[in-house]
Amino acid sequence: MKPEKKQIYKQKALELVSKMTLEEKAGQMLYNAPAIPRLGIPFYNWWNEALHGVARAGTATVFPQAIGLAAMFDSETLHKTADIISTEGRVKYNLFKEEDDRDIYKGLTFWSPNINIFRDPRWGRGHETYGEDPFLSAELGKAFVKGLQGDDEDFLKSAACAKHFAVHSGPESVRHSFNVEIGMQDLYETYLYAFKELCDDGVEGFMGAYNAVNGEPCCGSKTLLDDILRRDWGFDGYVTSDCGALRDFNEHHKVTKTVNESVALAVKNGCDLNCGAMYCHILSAINEGLICEEDIDKCVTRLMETRLRLGILGDVQTQYDSLDYPLLCCDKHIESALDTAKKSMVLLENDGILPLDRSKTKSIAVIGPNADSRLSLIGNYHGTADRYVTALEGIQDYVGKDVRINYAVGCDIFSDKTEGLALPDDRISEAVIAAKHSDVVMLCLGLNELLEGEEGDANNFSASGDKENLSLPVVQQKLLDRVLAVGKPTVVVLFSGSALAVEDSRINALIQAWYPGQQGGTALSEILFGDFSPCGKLPVTFYKSCDDLPSFTDYDMNGRTYRYFEKEALYPFGFGLSYASFEYSNLTVSDSDIANGESVTVSVNIKNTSNIDAWEKSQLYISFDDRTNDLPIRSLKGFRAVFLKANEQKTINFNLQSNAFGLFDQDGKLKLNSGNYTIHVGGSQPDDKSVKLLEKSPLTIKVNI
Repeated sequence: MKPEKKQIYKQKALELVSKMTLEEKAGQMLYNAPAIPRLGIPFYNWWNEALHGVARAGTATVFPQAIGLAAMFDSETLHKTADIISTEGRVKYNLFKEEDDRDIYKGLTFWSPNINIFRDPRWGRGHETYGEDPFLSAELGKAFVKGLQGDDEDFLKSAACAKHFAVHSGPESVRHSFNVEIGMQDLYETYLYAFKELCDDGVEGFMGAYNAVNGEPCCGSKTLLDDILRRDWGFDGYVTSDCGALRDFNEHHKVTKTVNESVALAVKNGCDLNCGAMYCHILSAINEGLICEEDIDKCVTRLMETRLRLGILGDVQTQYDSLDYPLLCCDKHIESALDTAKKSMVLLENDGILPLDRSKTKSIAVIGPNADSRLSLIGNYHGTADRYVTALEGIQDYVGKDVRINYAVGCDIFSDKTEGLALPDDRISEAVIAAKHSDVVMLCLGLNELLEGEEGDANNFSASGDKENLSLPVVQQKLLDRVLAVGKPTVVVLFSGSALAVEDSRINALIQAWYPGQQGGTALSEILFGDFSPCGKLPVTFYKSCDDLPSFTDYDMNGRTYRYFEKEALYPFGFGLSYASFEYSNLTVSDSDIANGESVTVSVNIKNTSNIDAWEKSQLYISFDDRTNDLPIRSLKGFRAVFLKANEQKTINFNLQSNAFGLFDQDGKLKLNSGNYTIHVGGSQPDDKSVKLLEKSPLTIKVNI
């Protein structure tokens, strides 16, 4: 939206707020803001979710969970996905409004995306994010926000919200009281980077985090909200608390003594909206002299600006008002859900068993607790699909009656038996029988949103939604061992939102399917039988064990993520196999004066050297040759999704601004260090494990600054 248009809305908001009583203004700072009929302001519930589809308000297209969308390494496809989500959001808003239904999850202020850094694989909410890399998170976050908010010069299609500002990434069990002690380098280089990028790119909202940072609760932090977000970054949108976070100020963080003091801390530092009920005490805080009406005016004006930008206040017409029911879950949107599911899956191992030859396959055993589970498809913060296709259903639909499918659940997702009166491991022998009577085995294991997720939502109460380790649940490990012992060719498909350490030489192929959305089973079957070449790349490092990592509560980046992890990974960030093969050549860099702010163009040729049409996800990393231990080993600075037909060659360009070579110092300042830098371009990182797994190295070229 153009600055001059924003200024018009600001003036309208100021005029509107000037007509409100103090009581009316205070009411507008609650997420369930009451109507003010005399001013033509209807009741509005700000709380809505759109992480990977319109959530929690009935039928909508369900895309892969965010971590799966990140594995696409494809900003363009993610932008299209977000545009579909906002279309369906507008459709639902328009229709609900006709029925005078303004309930929770039915507005146009979507509290998405989650751009926290997935710094530790134990974090249960990590699958809501775009992974462990700040640059990838920022680029994908910007694409998602642009898709949600649209390109209309006058109105927002919907309002995106970057969360959770800032630093939070577990543990869930202590999130209401935890204080992150963090240095400025890690803060700015890792935890704030994507938020700054989305702020600069026009995201409408920010949501604070539950935790404190360096002693300040995020939703009332002067440093984060006032100094950094408003003053340094110039953010002019609205800020909301996370739900129930303000009461943590006095109850858990103990930085205030009373409810009124907590309210005042949040309001004074620019938290405009309360998801919760603490702002019911605003008038009391004013009467106590802790805040004044001018403080309230600033907050309410920003909230009214957002509603005006959406075109949902006053007698106005937007191009989005005509979006209607036939667009909801239409064929085009379902096809997009299938496309994203296929692009998200990552092939981690393949000894040549895949793709399967349908003409030579007479029977397939489809086994596992996630083989016919809708929960394995959806992840958390999801909507309700009009049809789900599980792995079992997808394979059955694909092969028809030509191939016999032998199904066995094998075990529960977590419990040691499926029937209350049975002995432990009551379904494993059935799985063994199915495997023995089949040509090939498809073993669908992993987790679901009940085992990893948000505190209070997941059922693993002992860990509050976090994982305790990287292993499969014990009963699934037993199932894996027994089925592999049969000796049939076996493909293991992992449904999870985070890294699992599954390592067994008897596995012929391993696919990371994430939570692939409503079309997950169809996508999987097309990959298994070679209709689509897998092209997903890991947006997180798959570690061998938590023993290789620092403490879960240590937010220092040393020893974490591919940028600082010195040990060997099980599967590295950026890794993923294909059925096709690609050759990179002729890597060049333009002659530019980087030290004086000139941009650089990096060009490379990519050729598909196979007879299979396929997507390649090219990656560009920069490393500083004179690195010290406090600097990243390497950093992703560019990626491209490139479709190449068999034997086709293309030239792609990466345009790098000079700050792509910048390195953050201990004060959190981005600086260009003099010296030699190496640019790496290929289908993976240049680390030893990726080179070993792919049997090829990225191309490199030196740049001196």
